[in-house]
Amino acid sequence: MTDTEKINILLVDDKPANLLALESLLEQPDVGIIKATSGNEALGVLLEHNVALVLMDVQMPDMDGFETAELMRCNERTRSIPIIFVTAISKEQQHIFKGYETGAVDYLFKPVDPHILTSKVRVFLELHRQQLQIEKANRKLEAVIERLQESNKKILDQQRAVIEEERLKVLLQMAGATAHELNQPLTGLLGSVELLQMEQDNPEKVKAHIARIDTAGKRISEIVKKIQNLHQVDTQLAAAGADISMVNRPLIKILSVEDSDVEFRDIKTLVAASSNILLKRSTTLEDTLKLMKTDPVDIALVNYFLPDGTGLDLMRKMEAAAIDAPVIIITGKGDEMIAAQVIQAGAYDYLPKDQLNERNLFQAISNTLSKSQLKHEARIAIRKMAEMSVRDVLTGLYNRRYFFEALDREISRAGRTHSDIVLCMMDLDHFKRINDTMGHPAGDMVLSEFGRMLKDWIRQSDIPCRYGGEEFTILLADTDVQKATGVCDRLRNTLSQRIFTYNHTPFQITVSMGIASLTSLMHKTSENLIQAADDALYQAKNQGRNILVVYRPDSR
Repeated sequence: MTDTEKINILLVDDKPANLLALESLLEQPDVGIIKATSGNEALGVLLEHNVALVLMDVQMPDMDGFETAELMRCNERTRSIPIIFVTAISKEQQHIFKGYETGAVDYLFKPVDPHILTSKVRVFLELHRQQLQIEKANRKLEAVIERLQESNKKILDQQRAVIEEERLKVLLQMAGATAHELNQPLTGLLGSVELLQMEQDNPEKVKAHIARIDTAGKRISEIVKKIQNLHQVDTQLAAAGADISMVNRPLIKILSVEDSDVEFRDIKTLVAASSNILLKRSTTLEDTLKLMKTDPVDIALVNYFLPDGTGLDLMRKMEAAAIDAPVIIITGKGDEMIAAQVIQAGAYDYLPKDQLNERNLFQAISNTLSKSQLKHEARIAIRKMAEMSVRDVLTGLYNRRYFFEALDREISRAGRTHSDIVLCMMDLDHFKRINDTMGHPAGDMVLSEFGRMLKDWIRQSDIPCRYGGEEFTILLADTDVQKATGVCDRLRNTLSQRIFTYNHTPFQITVSMGIASLTSLMHKTSENLIQAADDALYQAKNQGRNILVVYRPDSR
């Protein structure tokens, strides 16, 4: 996707008037609106276009929205596309649960509030843009890694022989110097990747980080070329036939799952030349699982046929037990079909027994370790993306999107348990002055510190959020207005007495607060609770700031 391409939203409704109404609300220069009047038509559109979000009516002839959503979840291409149901049917829990079971991420009930609709859509479009930026950066990083792997492979292929002990010592000394040279560009590369993940919503900074990644990659490539010339000093890269990728690695724990004493002895002989491999053995699936749970390994080297099952059975049991160890399957001669099955099931590599030699085994181990590391880094990236979708990067608090989800959830729970919810809305007083006089870094420091104060001050069950800019909220469940007022007012007073310092300049800041409780409202909805707390906050600002005002129904 290029920068000039639009991000597509698919609208699905059997009534053209509804489609036109939604289109008029969501139309933007950088957003493409695609319309479908049935579930079948929508499925066809999704196979032809890249879509960031689907807004779908539930009640449609032939195929309703729930059925369409279920079919989307069965297709690899469409299963991860978020769906928001726009419906006029019953709001009862069973209908809502059915929607979530089919993969919906949200519900909007007709008549749709334009502000809520556009706010929710904006969140998903921004998430889609961020995902595209991360994918683009990852592709560039993968290209750099691929070049490094190609260079490393040449080294592996060219620099292998048996050498005497003294020459190995010389090699290890040179390898130490090379590692020192690599440290600086590698540190820079990893740092740029981390900053790229943190600042992916800033296109200019993303470009700068990618440029630094490219520079570090070229520097690493130059050092690798120097390594390739080590043969000119008549120094071999491995001892006793060991693979270069095994030299100077930390201890590698390998579990051989092999019931044949003869074949295990052959494997033991093959790895004997590498002093950094710790080889263990198990003979059955049951023993293997027990050992992996108590003593995790780096690689499992598994004979496909075992007394109590197969390598595929072991992989399924490992997945069920949440054991994440890379597996290399050893197959018999002519078992290409088995090889294809185990790779498809998640094995990192396979080795036919008639090709099991020192070179092939070490190459498989080296490749598996590399793949495992990349998979680990990918999981970390995915986890960070998930957290970024609900967390504010600067303060570490929940973001506005999560606030609305949590508020709806807590209001539903309060209705079931007949309990109360208190919402406190806060606004830092005269915050713009700090940005104008001391600069935005000083403002960011205040926001970050205030976020930490909120997390430290409230109960673990309370939900602190950054509502936007210098506005914050706290959802306090299972409490009453009096207790919530006491907690929030002490926080306000503590902040007013705190001295902030930026560039050796001390300054202070205060906060205005508005509090409202669910039980004080005639109509107990999230919109009314937000409006009540906001009205109280508005009164606090008008009454001189740095005060807390509690919403009273007769004050509106």
